Amino acid sequence: MSFTVAIIGRPNVGKSTLFNRLVGKRLALVDDTPGVTRDRREGEGHLGPLSFRVIDTAGLEEGKGEALSARMRRQTDAALDEADLVLFMIDARAGVTPLDRHFADWVRRKDVPTVLLANKCEGKASESGLFEAFGLGLGDPIPVSAEHAEGMGELFDAIDAIVREKGLLGDEDPDGGGADQTADADETEVLQIAIVGRPNAGKSTLVNRLLGEERQITGPEAGLTRDSIALPWTWNGQAVRLFDTAGLRRKARVQEKLEKLSVADALRAVQFAHVVVILVDATLGFEKQDLSIADLVVREGRAPVIAVNKMDQVADRTAALQSVYDALERSLPQVRGVPVVPISALTGAGLERLMPAVKQVYETWNRRISTSVLNRWLEDVVAHHPPPSDKGRRVRIRYMSQIKTRPPTFVFFVNRPQALPTSYLRYLANELREDFELAGVPLRLLTRRGANPYA
Repeated sequence: MSFTVAIIGRPNVGKSTLFNRLVGKRLALVDDTPGVTRDRREGEGHLGPLSFRVIDTAGLEEGKGEALSARMRRQTDAALDEADLVLFMIDARAGVTPLDRHFADWVRRKDVPTVLLANKCEGKASESGLFEAFGLGLGDPIPVSAEHAEGMGELFDAIDAIVREKGLLGDEDPDGGGADQTADADETEVLQIAIVGRPNAGKSTLVNRLLGEERQITGPEAGLTRDSIALPWTWNGQAVRLFDTAGLRRKARVQEKLEKLSVADALRAVQFAHVVVILVDATLGFEKQDLSIADLVVREGRAPVIAVNKMDQVADRTAALQSVYDALERSLPQVRGVPVVPISALTGAGLERLMPAVKQVYETWNRRISTSVLNRWLEDVVAHHPPPSDKGRRVRIRYMSQIKTRPPTFVFFVNRPQALPTSYLRYLANELREDFELAGVPLRLLTRRGANPYA
């Protein structure tokens, strides 16, 4: 990716739809509600033979001081500072508005090559708005429909002309050479971390603190983050991808369509993560919703880390931590030994312990044990505590093997699998966890019927 393109415009003109079109995936949330996008999102865009970095931005609105619109505007400012080329988008159906004119003047002062797009031009209702766009002083508008992929050829011609004029391609071949050959580097080396929790737990503040920049919008308002945004980072030479997610409320409280989309996006981030940092608000304690989130992470088979945030606002820190430990011991025994790290995302206190805990639980999550070692261990634990008989008939575990990692998954070959009680499987899981140092990660134990050697 040799150059960067930023998509800007007022709210609800179709910026995120065009972003999804260029990256070829539904990465950004799209809805009819104005102002869905708040944080800037990056992706790898493709248009014909061109490959580039594309940034989706929040809708441009007037705002001052610490108002939400002002904070969103600063995110767009940051995107413009990074951009080699700007796609300024208007809604042709609505026509040119005073806000469009105001921000067109603003963009002209930035001295960045700009392509003017008149979106939603798939019908005759857009013709008047298209003609009005000529008066913005940003060159001839290109009629497009991001939803229906119309006008993409004209958009390619406009971008290609600017790229060639400015020499933005460098040594790459614009006619299809090496633009995408290194698009996806070795993904297996990237540690994927999702940060989840209730609304206003401090997830975006934690991400900003880890990155060392104001990358995500933060503030006292709950529910600021809507998209699950992947952010590249490097920690001690380790490539990391951080996912900042929307706050997860109780399912019964999620009524609006937009919040449902945000929650679904957060759940997808959990599914694709390696390690999930569950952020708990120390001022509220470990509540039922935190437990539900932790249980979801375990059921998905991800490696969990509990980060207790806002410790700087708690009077009795020992009691606050102890309540978290007690809740985990009582309600989440299936991941006994999960790391609990007290932190303050706002001040940075305790963060030096967070990433080592993440790295440790990630290595445990990837641990593989040889079959010979497992079967010697199985002989000992079965001799110490044999499986209970069923209706007078003996239950025999013949052998076992680890069939996968992420999370560690073991299969036991039993003469009568249906007769092996769940309580005995829990005993085996606890012994595995203790003897092979598998604390803090979910374990999956499966039973299979062994082949009859006399059949």
